[in-house]
Amino acid sequence: MAFDFAMYTDLYQLTMAQGYWLADKGDEQACFHMHFRENPFHGGYTVACGMDQLAEMIETFSFTDEDCAYLATLEAPAGGPLFRPEFLSWLSGLRLSIDIDAVHEGTIVFPNDPLVRVTGPIMECQLVETALLNCINFESLIATKAARVCVAAKTPVAEFGLRRAQGLGGLWASRAAVVGGCASTSNVLAGKRYRIPVSGTHAHSWVMAFDSELDAFRAYARLFPNNCVLLIDTYDVEQGLENAITVGLEMKERGEKLLGVRIDSGDLAWLAKHCRRRLDEAGLPDTGVVLSNDLDEYAIASIREQGAQVASWGVGTKLASAFDQPTLGGVYKLSATRAAAGAPWHDHVKVTESVSKLTFPGVLDIRRFYQANGAIAGDMVFDVNHPIDEEGRIIDPFDELRQKKLGNLRSETLLKPLARAGEVVLAPEYRDAMAARARTQAGLAQLDESQKRTLNPHSYPVGLEPGLFARRRALARKLRGIE
Repeated sequence: MAFDFAMYTDLYQLTMAQGYWLADKGDEQACFHMHFRENPFHGGYTVACGMDQLAEMIETFSFTDEDCAYLATLEAPAGGPLFRPEFLSWLSGLRLSIDIDAVHEGTIVFPNDPLVRVTGPIMECQLVETALLNCINFESLIATKAARVCVAAKTPVAEFGLRRAQGLGGLWASRAAVVGGCASTSNVLAGKRYRIPVSGTHAHSWVMAFDSELDAFRAYARLFPNNCVLLIDTYDVEQGLENAITVGLEMKERGEKLLGVRIDSGDLAWLAKHCRRRLDEAGLPDTGVVLSNDLDEYAIASIREQGAQVASWGVGTKLASAFDQPTLGGVYKLSATRAAAGAPWHDHVKVTESVSKLTFPGVLDIRRFYQANGAIAGDMVFDVNHPIDEEGRIIDPFDELRQKKLGNLRSETLLKPLARAGEVVLAPEYRDAMAARARTQAGLAQLDESQKRTLNPHSYPVGLEPGLFARRRALARKLRGIE
């Protein structure tokens, strides 16, 4: 499925690119970083996702003759063409030469961690901004929601939110949901395109299309003996359950198995417990109870707390649409420039009127520290072109004693090459959704249970390397006219 990523952008990216071109800044190099300021859903972590789509963008990025012909029709508000023919000619021949480093998909990340670093000609860095943010923001949001749902569920979760997703975003949502931990998706196109498991059985319409519910169940069991989960709430759950038990026992006599009964309405906790009890009494202990119907992590946690034994869950609308928070809010900020490749970098920060929006200068990376038991202990943001403080300390005024201990712990850097000179270098195993899912599970296992709480999770420390902290402070004071 080809996608025109080059034109998937905001207009001001193109006007700035033309401005750089006209101002003879074509050779000027820049470094940009993408990060976010708060974990979504008031949670304690975020699951990084969207890097495969970012790689796809780099692989296919170009402005076609048709694209440039369209841009030539745009007019400036005060009259006349917005873009010069010479610039559009340059644009049509553009081939990316940027370097991109990013955390691997499925990595657990936190506020102020730089997830992506882009270096190269400033025009090119600017032109990829919007699509990059769209990929990473949306997919990380959905992957995080999926992780929260799956942590609450404990048993397998199937994502089936396509019919309620925001248009074609449902394709990326299904992939991100699997990266976040879902066992499967109902989205067949996502299954084909991203090689992720698909699942599904029947809807209420199947039951309604037959003379009786029992006839519908028997027909489905006969036609799909290896994929038989019966939806029992079309008319009445208790009667539907008895009909499903009849069919389940018939299947058992044939050497087959009724995999489950699904409930999509009503008091799910009460009904699930009733179904589990009747299935056990009837001699079908291996037939699972499957629940769906506007579920999220909060509803799932409540159902489990009430003692319901649920074999699997179907989660749709509130997962695929990130129902309770529509965006991650990640940003892409200029942090350094240099006159040309090989020249010294010059730091930049954005100060603004909001302290929380003060950016970080330099060419940044993340150093993650691990406790002796393998749990993650803290992240340090540092500049790759400046030596790290010999103690490896993090500037964190809230917990100085703990941070001083980090210098003695095992650590690793998290940003890895995704593209070099405009060519994708990310190995296939780091683009695979199922491998990313395994990475998510491993990362969640490294978190303390308090950091995975649905409500009021414990915070995770992310701080600045002391030298970077000092440079940032000095530069901000200078720009404010304080020094």
